[in-house]
Amino acid sequence: MNCSISGEMPEDPVVSKKSGIVYEKRLIERHIEDFGKCPMTGEPLSLDDIIPIKAGKIVKPRPLQAASIPGMLGMFQIEWDSLMLANFALEQQLHTARQELSHALYQHDAACRVIARLKKERDEARSLLAQAERQIPASVTAGHEAHTPRLSNGKRAAEDEDLGLDGKRIRLGISADIISELTECNATLSLQRKKRTIPTTLVPFEDIESYTQLSSFPLHKTNKPGILSIDVHYAKEIIVTGGIDTNAVVFDRPSGQIISTLSGHSKKVASVKIVPGDEDIVITGSGDKTVRLWQGSENGNYNCRHVLKDHTAEVQAVSVHATNKYFVTASLDSTWCFYDLSTGLCLSQVADSSGSEGEGYTSAAFHPDGLILGTGTSEAVVKIWDVKTQGNVAKFDGHTGPVTAMSFSENGYFLATAASDGVRLWDLRKLKNFRSLAPYGFDTPTNSVDFDHSGTYLAIAGSDIQIYQVANVKTEWPLIKILPDLSGTGKVTAVKFGVDAKTIAVGSMDRNLRIFGLPENESNTEEL
Repeated sequence: MNCSISGEMPEDPVVSKKSGIVYEKRLIERHIEDFGKCPMTGEPLSLDDIIPIKAGKIVKPRPLQAASIPGMLGMFQIEWDSLMLANFALEQQLHTARQELSHALYQHDAACRVIARLKKERDEARSLLAQAERQIPASVTAGHEAHTPRLSNGKRAAEDEDLGLDGKRIRLGISADIISELTECNATLSLQRKKRTIPTTLVPFEDIESYTQLSSFPLHKTNKPGILSIDVHYAKEIIVTGGIDTNAVVFDRPSGQIISTLSGHSKKVASVKIVPGDEDIVITGSGDKTVRLWQGSENGNYNCRHVLKDHTAEVQAVSVHATNKYFVTASLDSTWCFYDLSTGLCLSQVADSSGSEGEGYTSAAFHPDGLILGTGTSEAVVKIWDVKTQGNVAKFDGHTGPVTAMSFSENGYFLATAASDGVRLWDLRKLKNFRSLAPYGFDTPTNSVDFDHSGTYLAIAGSDIQIYQVANVKTEWPLIKILPDLSGTGKVTAVKFGVDAKTIAVGSMDRNLRIFGLPENESNTEEL
């Protein structure tokens, strides 16, 4: 009496009332649960249709093959052969799956290349169409109007001139020539950096321990006090400040005189940058969503050369490329723009779709070599971008609160970022955080951070100004000096080293620019 399913003697036999066939109870119950019919006749079958058979417990006889050693070896050989055949079938299935996956990946890559080529052709066609649309109406007007320049009185031309057929602004992209120029600049600066040494004129840390306030200059309005950003032109000893009063001020430190007040923004000036060189260009980014380029004149006044309206939210940061021909702006609209300085044209506007909704950029800075851009977000994330591809190549997490400021060290390896939880130091070679500085409480955010030009000192601004000596990844960075906030507001918003760290320019939530340095330098005109 054997089970009709397994062919073996059942341990717990049952019989079907409908067919009279004997089964092993556990096997037929499982079959009924799965299929609901008799496995032999195919008729409908339920658990109520099976009847247990009472039988004595029988010791199963040992199979004939297991009665001798040669028989057991034969059984093992059969099992081994079955295992090898099953393994071979699995390997064939794995090989087939790999081939299918490889083919799918190849198709995906080819599709991406086709899409990229079509996008490039589309953008080129839109650019040509936009040029033709501008030329057609010009040809029917007077001859002198046919050559109307894109810029008029320092303002950008009408916004619809930058729009394509889909209503979006046309971006020409960063051309191969520009990428080649950026790459050559990177190679030159990298080579120089390998040979660089600490200048002998750099102030030793013993002198920084004796720093005190040398002077204070009221540059901004009293009804809207607060300096949000500072930049220094080392060669010309010029300082530019951006304030809550919607103005930027160009200040000559040796004479202690204001050179020019840059008025035109309708909201706070969140970021200012001086373009090093002989052209006297200042770039300002504002809460009114615009960026302005200011050109110095022979009489000392600065005139607005371009008003850039490519962002749709507050502009939080401006950074100038090492070639002094291009610059980047970052905004709370979750995009950063790459501009040609000479034309004021936005060549590329980059948005990161991987970020969360409402994640805007609160800070940005170029790496000293110029091929890497760092941005800080309102969601406490630091993002590293490849300027050539405009691709996000790394993300640093760990901060609490918006990343308010960032600064790359001149050695090219270190990045300092500031937020509510203090300052984090990142090793760009290993892409990791190697040290954190928390000089203030959680209720006191760090508002500004700055490496000096030699990469020897690091300044941090929050409720005061703290100066650290830069060491390496493994050793501690000693605190050299704490400079108090003399504004009385308890909030230092901007800090910037002068040349050779001989002076430190500080902005707070009052209207005064303060200069710190050695007391004996107060009567001298030391370089910033």
